Amino acid sequence: MKRPTQKDVARRAGVSRSTVSYVLNDQNDLKIPISDETRQRVLDAIAELGYAPDARAQSLRWGNTNVIGVIFPVIQNPFFWQTLSGISDALREASYSLHLFHNPQDPQRGAYTIRELSRQRVDGFILLAAVKYLLPMLTDYLRKSGQPIVEITATEAEFDRVVHSYSSGTRALMAHLLELGHRQIGFIYGVTQEVQGLDRLLVYRQVLQEAGLSESTRFEAHCSDQLEDAYQAAYTLLNRPDRPTALLVINDMLAIAVMRAARDLGLTSPGDLSVAGFDDIPFSSYTLPRLTTVSGKAEDSGREAVRLLLRRFAEPDIPRQMTTAAVQLIVRESTGPVSKE
Repeated sequence: MKRPTQKDVARRAGVSRSTVSYVLNDQNDLKIPISDETRQRVLDAIAELGYAPDARAQSLRWGNTNVIGVIFPVIQNPFFWQTLSGISDALREASYSLHLFHNPQDPQRGAYTIRELSRQRVDGFILLAAVKYLLPMLTDYLRKSGQPIVEITATEAEFDRVVHSYSSGTRALMAHLLELGHRQIGFIYGVTQEVQGLDRLLVYRQVLQEAGLSESTRFEAHCSDQLEDAYQAAYTLLNRPDRPTALLVINDMLAIAVMRAARDLGLTSPGDLSVAGFDDIPFSSYTLPRLTTVSGKAEDSGREAVRLLLRRFAEPDIPRQMTTAAVQLIVRESTGPVSKE
């Protein structure tokens, strides 16, 4: 069946094609007004014919695509999918769609990503990591694109940004563990780049120093962001005779691996070891025990990034925008009083 056109809609409604175009684009400030009755006839004709605008034709005509490019760093971590869910919902409400691009770590894949970016025209970008953590070639491409960009990041940014920092949440989590009597508090620091979780690591060290426990930094274990590496790092740390009684883990995914390592060593949580993570991914409510974590309100951050981008579209010359995402300590079953033994 032939796809209905604006001409077909105009014929059915008994109006000109330009009137159909005005109604479709919701142009209410015309010198020649369109009556409510005429507007309704056009809308009825659209519904009867099942007419849908051709997005590609609109893109060529108006110079925009109604597509937003989203660059995300880690495929495996549900936290980024939660953020993406918030972005997707907010874009859909604003009649935009999204195109996903993975942030690679090696130059060969980076070149592929740039080719993909050049093929898919978009109106702007949302980065689920600071631009400074991207490959230089990818960073240069984004800067030269001239497109509006919003970063969701814990660090300084050169574009509009949603500040997603766990600093206050880390301090609340450390206070929680200290109140439970823990003095040997470790940190499983699993990241792809050393600087990526400094909003947590530096506060962890600062709180230990303030509590007169700076020597406890000997319980830090640095590893990659892979589950097996976090498992091995925790296994080694917990197998020591002077093992920590509590562990912070850089994110909930790796915290699950840490809890497995403790279990394999015959340790119970929270009896022998308190474990806490960050992100509040859905799995954290279903682990055994349920995981204490710091929620980053991932979906809210995604929605806020869309809000900043849409405002930039509407007001291109406004000063650089910044908004701060909320975080919340959620105490569950995996943390408890330090053992008296």
